[in-house]
Amino acid sequence: MPNGSLSLPARLYLLAWDTTRNEVTGAAHLPYVVRAGALTELAQRGLLTDVDGIATPVDMDSRTGDAVLDGLLELVRESRPHRWRSWVKLHARVTLDAVREKLAADGYLAVMKKRVLGVFPSVEYGVERAAVVEALREEARQVLEGPVPVAEVSDRDAAVVTLAVAGGLRMLVPRKERSRHEERVEALTERSGAAAPGLRTVVREVRAGVVAAVSAPSVATGG
Repeated sequence: MPNGSLSLPARLYLLAWDTTRNEVTGAAHLPYVVRAGALTELAQRGLLTDVDGIATPVDMDSRTGDAVLDGLLELVRESRPHRWRSWVKLHARVTLDAVREKLAADGYLAVMKKRVLGVFPSVEYGVERAAVVEALREEARQVLEGPVPVAEVSDRDAAVVTLAVAGGLRMLVPRKERSRHEERVEALTERSGAAAPGLRTVVREVRAGVVAAVSAPSVATGG
């Protein structure tokens, strides 16, 4: 995908943007999708591992150099043990806010400061690099629909599409079209965790956590 330096959570956040209306879609569930991307990337990098179903830091010192990923890694280290599915929701908005701030700092989002009722300060965001978002979406669609064999898709690109579909990001695939991609998504899920032993289990647990969070009748992104 273009802009390969973007982290998985950053890509997922940008994929939720409607560049025509310049607004983010699926905002209620987006924190879960973005958090799932961060968990998956940390697992793919070997910094989080699965120990009897628990998301476990490999050590207490490693860093990625990405403030969003390192922030989540520190949160996991300082918290009591939780399963992967729990981490998809637990304080998920913290990761979403960190991703948004980093994208703004890096020039992908524009920050618009205003005052509500002329008194209370407020911040809104808009896409600054619409062409990048559209390119990411087109590449993701190609990964989802083919014709490139799944075996030739990178584990990072496979993870982006797997989690985007699980989170119902309609800018990638409308709800009515999801069923026709089920077989491909299953294969991409397997591909997402192909790099290391046990990683497939992690990816499946994180994906299941997203599906459960999105399907839940109530939305809670805090603790």
